[in-house]
Amino acid sequence: MNENVLLGILIPFAGTTLGAAMVFFMRKEMNERLQKLLLGFASGVMIAASVWSLLIPAIDMAEQEGGTAWVPAAAGFLLGMGFLLVLDTVTPHLHFTEENPEGMPAHLKKTTMLVLAVTLHNIPEGMAVGVTFAGVLAENSMMTLAGAFALSVGIAIQNFPEGAIISMPLKGQGLSKSRAFVYGALSGIVEPVAAFLTILLTSFVLPLLPYLLAFAAGAMIYVVVEELIPEAQSGNHSNISTIGVALGFTLMMILDVALG
Repeated sequence: MNENVLLGILIPFAGTTLGAAMVFFMRKEMNERLQKLLLGFASGVMIAASVWSLLIPAIDMAEQEGGTAWVPAAAGFLLGMGFLLVLDTVTPHLHFTEENPEGMPAHLKKTTMLVLAVTLHNIPEGMAVGVTFAGVLAENSMMTLAGAFALSVGIAIQNFPEGAIISMPLKGQGLSKSRAFVYGALSGIVEPVAAFLTILLTSFVLPLLPYLLAFAAGAMIYVVVEELIPEAQSGNHSNISTIGVALGFTLMMILDVALG
């Protein structure tokens, strides 16, 4: 694995770590309106990344290979949605806006289940970054190094608020600032791990690349629809989260088109 790829898969983790570090600078809990704006922003980034960085390249690759263009995109997308549905169903986790945990019953601390909830969100993001860099390593004409870095930077930007959103409630649960930071940062470690495993898988089964691109897109859209948007739209000030979606979507689209 060359230095560019290693740097690329670590950038999103850096975004989460910097966001978690906000626990040292913010004295009170995050403002509800800001929280909704950031959740919406993260949703917009993930939706745009799923379309421009993952689904469209998957369709173009299949077409280039002479197959039915929509088959890998449709099959991979549905498999990705199903994969996250299974993970969401079996993994015990707790969202910071909820009181009751989801997944299989488990005797875990509340803080642990809060971290697990964010970790679930980060798996598809790591896969998305990994599969784009896998395309670069395979020298596929549809995937460029600049485009892969654009996705990585976009994911890192939306990881910044996610890191803060997890570390601040952990501090509110009674953890010290240092422990809240560590837990918040560690919730993002799954991203480079998932990216590395995806690159490793793709290197063995290169024809699966279009399917894996669409798989990552389906997994990310599941997170957006099942978790981020409902949390952002709950309670008051839902229009602020809608503005966040527009901003995040536009920024990610610009990054991908300008650098892709």
